[in-house]
Amino acid sequence: MWEWFKNIDPVWQALLATLFTWSLTALGASVVFLFKELNRKWLDFMLGITGGVMIAAAFWSLLTPAIELSKDYWSDGWSWVPAAIGFIGGAAFIFAIDKVLPHLHVHQKLPEGMKTKWNKSILLVLAITLHNIPEGLAVGISFGAVALGVEHFDLGAAIALTLGIGLQNFPEGMAVAMPMRRMGLSRRKSFYWGQMSAIVEPFAGVLGAVAVIWMQPILPYALAFAAGAMIFVVIEEVIPETQQDKNADLATMGFVFGFVLMMALDVGLS
Repeated sequence: MWEWFKNIDPVWQALLATLFTWSLTALGASVVFLFKELNRKWLDFMLGITGGVMIAAAFWSLLTPAIELSKDYWSDGWSWVPAAIGFIGGAAFIFAIDKVLPHLHVHQKLPEGMKTKWNKSILLVLAITLHNIPEGLAVGISFGAVALGVEHFDLGAAIALTLGIGLQNFPEGMAVAMPMRRMGLSRRKSFYWGQMSAIVEPFAGVLGAVAVIWMQPILPYALAFAAGAMIFVVIEEVIPETQQDKNADLATMGFVFGFVLMMALDVGLS
């Protein structure tokens, strides 16, 4: 199985990897079949893990390789420039989507983005979908980098990133499905909308892989772009969500655990 995966086309690798991360979102959403309510402390702890994984992935799996790659093209002392440009671009991209795409966070009464008549269920799904765009891009770009034979990026690093993103997708699935169940939706519909929040990841993953394979010089910028998008999501969406109740300390410990977990995966599998 492992040899088969190593030898298939990298775009297919990216697709399979992001289908895996999507499946863990679906697994998280499936918890709604067992419980109608989830203890808010546990949810905040797991969302803290999500934030920690995303921050660590942005640094260890994306920004550091972007800077290392740039040393081949930029003189000493300036290898940070492509990473900075890509990082700012990724954050600006999610910022723009955040202002345009209608969405609603669990603890908000009024939706953000453009005015719409869409129902609350769809708006809740779109809020989590924002998280998943940069995650799918990051996984796809990483497999594209492996396909190019990049010195600072191997298959182990791409798989580590996939595992980290997949693990933090589990609580995101619950973060959509559980509120919908409380709103009165059936378990089946709550699960459906929960898993749909990550369906964008395979599309973003394939797009990321194809882009860097076709345009190799953009790789450092693309890696940093995904990192900037992920950092924006963590600071603007994930962390504030964990601070709504009186579980800040628990969420912070979850963040620390998630960061160390992703760091260990990246260093251990690279």
